[in-house]
Parts: sequence; C-alpha cells; structure tokens
Amino acid sequence: MLLNCYTKGLIEAGCDEAGRGCLAGPVFAAAVILPENFRSDILNDSKQLTELQRYRLRDVILNEALAWSVGICDQHEIDTINILNASILAMHKALAQLAIQPQHILVDGNRFKAFGKIPHTCFVKGDGRFMSIAAASVLAKTCRDDFMLKIHTDFPQYAWDRNKGYPTEKHRQAISRFGVCEHHRKTFRLTNNQLMLDL
Repeated sequence: MLLNCYTKGLIEAGCDEAGRGCLAGPVFAAAVILPENFRSDILNDSKQLTELQRYRLRDVILNEALAWSVGICDQHEIDTINILNASILAMHKALAQLAIQPQHILVDGNRFKAFGKIPHTCFVKGDGRFMSIAAASVLAKTCRDDFMLKIHTDFPQYAWDRNKGYPTEKHRQAISRFGVCEHHRKTFRLTNNQLMLDL
C-alpha cells in the first residue's frame, strides 16, 4: 500500500515523467496534489499497471485530485538541453500550471532542480512509495501514450502505436530502413550501429 503523504499537514505535489528513454516524441511530466484522504487499492508505479488500469486510474485522478497539470518538453528541447534537463523542465512546467501552490514537492528519481523556493525531496522509485508520485506517473504515461498514438497515424512505419517511441528492435530497424522523422531525438543513439546521428 502506497503512502498518501510524506509530511502530514503539508500540501504536497507528486511529480514524475514519462518518455525519458524514448527515441522519439516529447518527454511528458505531471504534477498531482491529492486530498489527504485519497485511497486506491490499485494505484502504483504506472509501469506495474496494465494499460486498462492506467486509463481507469487517470479518470479517478482527474476527478479526485485537488490539482493536477501536465508539462511537456519536445524533441527539440531534449536535443538542445539534454534529456535530464528536459525532464526536470517538464516537471517545472507542470508545477507552474497547478491551480494550487504546493508547500512541498515529491519527485520520482534522484535529480531535480529547485522550483522557486518550494522545498523538494527526491525518492528513487518514489512512484512505488507515494500515491501522489504514482498518480503523476499514471497521468504522464497516459497523456504521452495518447500523443504517440496521435502522431503514429502520420508515421505508421515506426509502429508507435505499439512501442510508443521506445527503443524496441523493430523501432530501430524501421529507423534504419526509413530514416528519421521530425519527431525523433537526433542526439540519441537511434540505431544499433551508431553512437549519434549526424544530420
């Protein structure tokens, strides 16, 4: 059972990202503030859930959260400032759009940059420890999956409807066969036999 808070009495926002390890598409991040009495028997790290569970949970989160928001950094930003900085920037974008200002930020992972003067705490595998971070992981993952399904219709050769931009063997093979498109991250290792794509 996940914890519903880290520090009782504080307004806490959980943050997580999705798509950090992908070869194509943006990185999405979400920030979620849940009510203190929020409960869920199935909420967990989005990677531990089925697709059906994630989308059902998203409806619950959107309806019951005190505040939520999603931030995005596209492939151009990722190539410019690197994926770590882009992931953190996407979290900052999400936090900046929250309707309620948190008093403490809970972040999945071990790296973060201060968001204004609001204190933060990083937790490795935090999406498996705290409900607010798990909720953010579900929101970021489902919103990103929706985006990848949308752009898949324009670039079906990469099978983003199945791999969502992640570096599967078939995705790499498609890049080798068809080349890259506007959504690919040019600074990433896109095929198995090259360290960087030089364009």
